[in-house]
Amino acid sequence: MSLPDLATATVAALRTLLDSGEVTSRDLVAAHLDRISRYDGVFGAIRCLAPDALDQADASDRVRREQGARSPVEGIPVLVKDNIDVAGLPTTAGALALEHSVPRLDAPIVARLRAAGAIVIGKTNLSELANFLTEEMPSGYSSLGGQVLNPYDLALTPSGSSSGSGAAAALGFAPLTVGTETDGSITSPADYQSLVGLKPTLGLVSRTGIVPIAPSQDTAGPMTRTVADAAALLAVLAGADVADPVTAPSGGVAEALQNLALDPRHLRGARIAVVQSEEAEFAPGVLAALRRAGASLVDVTMPESGHDDELAVLHYEFAPAVDRYLAGLGADAPMRSLADLQAFNVANAAQALKYRQVHVDTALAIDHVAQRSAYEQTRSRDLAAATESLLAALGDSEFLAFTGASGCSWAARAGWPSIVIPSGYAEENRRPRGLMLVTRPWNDARLLQIAYAAEQAHPVRCTPFEVNPAVFRGR
Repeated sequence: MSLPDLATATVAALRTLLDSGEVTSRDLVAAHLDRISRYDGVFGAIRCLAPDALDQADASDRVRREQGARSPVEGIPVLVKDNIDVAGLPTTAGALALEHSVPRLDAPIVARLRAAGAIVIGKTNLSELANFLTEEMPSGYSSLGGQVLNPYDLALTPSGSSSGSGAAAALGFAPLTVGTETDGSITSPADYQSLVGLKPTLGLVSRTGIVPIAPSQDTAGPMTRTVADAAALLAVLAGADVADPVTAPSGGVAEALQNLALDPRHLRGARIAVVQSEEAEFAPGVLAALRRAGASLVDVTMPESGHDDELAVLHYEFAPAVDRYLAGLGADAPMRSLADLQAFNVANAAQALKYRQVHVDTALAIDHVAQRSAYEQTRSRDLAAATESLLAALGDSEFLAFTGASGCSWAARAGWPSIVIPSGYAEENRRPRGLMLVTRPWNDARLLQIAYAAEQAHPVRCTPFEVNPAVFRGR
């Protein structure tokens, strides 16, 4: 058996090996589990592993032999963030109060992964409650899972709340990982951990069976090492869910993703509005590479904007959304409401409240009847502000380009799709630097085409083993 380097292996390369019979899914899963055992004691990316991972792999191998692969991800290991339901495994969102909260059903996106033949090998750590427990808590920290570390620099934030999914992808724990984003929780870890992170159009991917923050902005999405792998994963995740009405318009885009053709020539004639900022410059060479590949670039600026409206929206939606999620777990669930979780944390403050629970307290203090009208006005104002600002900057271009993940709030508040790809490393400390592309809603397939072409025009990604070799020496 000969396996490629798991820190760089792509779905296409692994699929070729599986189709040829050179390796089995059991071989792949065992190799990834061994890698997790070898490295995760340092980085804390994994919350728990699936005890039936090898059994899943054996079943996939049988299907491949007897019927042929069900999809391009047949037999491929995947890790999902630990705010997404996987039947039989705890869904904790990093909270001690949810340590023993075990759903009976897979979230629809997990069911889609299983139907496609992917192997769900475990769940990843995250910022507690997807970074909506409190203020000033380090990204990647939770009272249950501890601290996720960034493999590119242990002193650098892993960022976002999908920090464990990011570290797992970067370290080669799985070629495919799933994160969630309300504002920056996929795209920012991708920026800080030299990954491809895609936040889909709001409504392209089901949110059922996912511990929420705010339905007006929540979505799951891919975190991978290449754009092609993100496209393969999104093609599985995307589609309508009757329990999540916002996904009703997703069918056309989901079908387009199934038939997506990626070509480095797609940048030819693409119109990109480049958002310039005094705070951060683009990585050297990336914009020139886009131009050489045929893109037309024009410099623009985004208006100054605070996020007071966004935070008020998230606080209003948080408690009712969590209560609905917990109610769906059944009468034997250990927590029935966000108020139960709050009370558990107070009763176990020494273990659960290192950084307090400011967002939980604020959300539970809201009178949802008395403040309903104010909330609706606030949400409408915030949505309009984000959408109008994006449209104004976009002009007659197809895409907006931002340095790092600096456009994440605009895209999240408006529900537009966004993607981050690696664009280089800082000269002074090798800190990963990303490029974000944003486009209009339901244009996810075209966004992936342009991101793929940009990735091919500027192929700079290095693994953490290359960028930060000292931490791996002797391991």
